[in-house]
Amino acid sequence: MTAVSSRVRPGVAARGSRARRHPRNVVAHLFLGALIVYFLIPLWWLVVASSKDPVALFSGSGALWFSGAINYVANLQDLFTYNGGIYLRWLGNSVLYAVAGGAGATVIAVLAGYGFAKFRFPGRNFMFAVVLGSVMVPLTALVIPTFIMFSDLHLTDTIWAVILPSLLSPFAVYLMRVYIADAVPTELLDAARVDGAGEIRTFVSVALPLLRPIIVTVLLLGVVATWNNYFLPLAMLSDSDLFPIPVGIGLWEGLAANNNGGGHSLWSLIIVGSLISVIPLVIAFLSLQKYWQGGLSIGSLK
Repeated sequence: MTAVSSRVRPGVAARGSRARRHPRNVVAHLFLGALIVYFLIPLWWLVVASSKDPVALFSGSGALWFSGAINYVANLQDLFTYNGGIYLRWLGNSVLYAVAGGAGATVIAVLAGYGFAKFRFPGRNFMFAVVLGSVMVPLTALVIPTFIMFSDLHLTDTIWAVILPSLLSPFAVYLMRVYIADAVPTELLDAARVDGAGEIRTFVSVALPLLRPIIVTVLLLGVVATWNNYFLPLAMLSDSDLFPIPVGIGLWEGLAANNNGGGHSLWSLIIVGSLISVIPLVIAFLSLQKYWQGGLSIGSLK
């Protein structure tokens, strides 16, 4: 009897502990659920509003639910054919800027972070301090100096005026440096060098496979930042054919506010265009999520 009771007591104690923690868990879950609802309401409103025609959109009824006919197809047709299909042009520009800027910033961050973390050279600490200091500078404060520099180089109103500044991400370099310092053991690199591997082969074959989680993280951050960048393209570009989606939609908002070019119908295009602009980011997150989680799991096991 004593042995049986001794076996039962830990389970009873564990259940009692779970019972005592239960109210706290409920509060935490309710709080997280409230946050989810709070962040999803604008997206849900965008989905609902995109299904309405201009008349129903401004009727003031059923703002968070569908009412009347569902007009997704008609609204998409109007969006893609308005002004000669300019929205498709803006969509292609955004994809180009985001992919080129995000991928380029990731490559530069990987190389710079690896150099800061695994090599000793004169001025390393000072240069990294400069990188940390540049993280604190608002990006909008650099737009005007960047515009003047690119104007002197005759690169304004070109795709390079958006892509080249997007390649530099001090925060990405900082993340890479911190991650590589812990995730890539120096002993492992030394062992590869002893086996006769050069620095490039050591980096590609030994270090790079260990960096998959941070590479995907920096790539996603770079793509999202470039995709949502508004002020830089607005200052650099004057040709509407080169606009990305945020600047193009901002142009439509100005026309709609002045009741030029369609009034209510233009607001409908703005809402549908905003919904379409979110979809590529969702696809990017979902497609890269497995590599991100897989790399994190491997790192936790190590």
